[in-house]
Amino acid sequence: MHHLLLAVNGTLMRGLELNSNLLAVNAIFDRETKTAPVYRLWSINDKYPAMLRVASGGNAIALEIWQIPASGLVQVLLQEPPGLCIGKVALEDGTEVLGVLSEPILCENQRDITQWGGWRNYIATKGVL
Repeated sequence: MHHLLLAVNGTLMRGLELNSNLLAVNAIFDRETKTAPVYRLWSINDKYPAMLRVASGGNAIALEIWQIPASGLVQVLLQEPPGLCIGKVALEDGTEVLGVLSEPILCENQRDITQWGGWRNYIATKGVL
């Protein structure tokens, strides 16, 4: 079975709300890492994050990398909240993998949480973790 590497930055991460979607397609946790410092992160109504690559003002964002069967990628994407999509994500080591990104319109009028460096850090400030 062919596996792809998938970078996740929010509720698909271990122990969070949608992680079961990865487990249901037999995805395997690979490692924790960060993006290259070219992304910004927004909280979408404090329910999930949205990450965008930016030309300036970016930061490194904490991620998890998962090995996901190619056949399971579509199933996971279809279960993601509206406005999230799959694209190439630049990692801190200079490599690129597929990852969960946002359509720009989703971030409009939402809270920029880039300064926290990741979804887990942000939700910890909200007392969710």
